[in-house]
Amino acid sequence: MTELELIKKAKEAAKMAYVPYSHFTVGAALLCKNGKIYTGCNIENAAYSPTNCAERTAFFKAISEGEKNFEAIAIVGGKSCNFTDYCTPCGVCRQVMAEFCSKDFRVILGKNGEDFRVITLRNLLPDSFTLKE
Repeated sequence: MTELELIKKAKEAAKMAYVPYSHFTVGAALLCKNGKIYTGCNIENAAYSPTNCAERTAFFKAISEGEKNFEAIAIVGGKSCNFTDYCTPCGVCRQVMAEFCSKDFRVILGKNGEDFRVITLRNLLPDSFTLKE
């Protein structure tokens, strides 16, 4: 699966976002090493702290179904599905990634068209709390 195909899946997932407060939609597509893809969107809550990010939604779906080997995640985000800038994962999502992924795990940040960046988890969260080396 190419980066652009994974970004397309993330954009499709963003359409399902529940964002009545911020109107900032985020979609994620998590690629497992076996080729299976789990998608997620952000889900807001009036109390804010129960809000769940798209990345964690995808991870928790995958993990709850027994997946634990991940290759990459594509993330898109923007006001009302208008993806004009890169959307990086929050600190909590980075820490969840560190719990389940190697430092070489690829994080693909997508925008409109074919514009994207790829960064490793090592670079996103260099000093994470983890049991893994």
